[in-house]
Amino acid sequence: MSAVRLAVTVVSTAIAVSRHPAVRAGVQAVVNNPKARETAIATTRNVAYNAGVIARHVLGRNKP
Repeated sequence: MSAVRLAVTVVSTAIAVSRHPAVRAGVQAVVNNPKARETAIATTRNVAYNAGVIARHVLGRNKP
């Protein structure tokens, strides 16, 4: 599977999951709880950083 096709599949799945009522209720609960919100922000940043590290390993630093 090409990288573009995989990316489209991941984004499509994320959009579909985000529309589910249980996911929306969970997000609302996190937004209303300050400690959970800070934990969610820290976790999201950590995951995004790690995804960038993996992408650099896979694609290399000099490829656009």
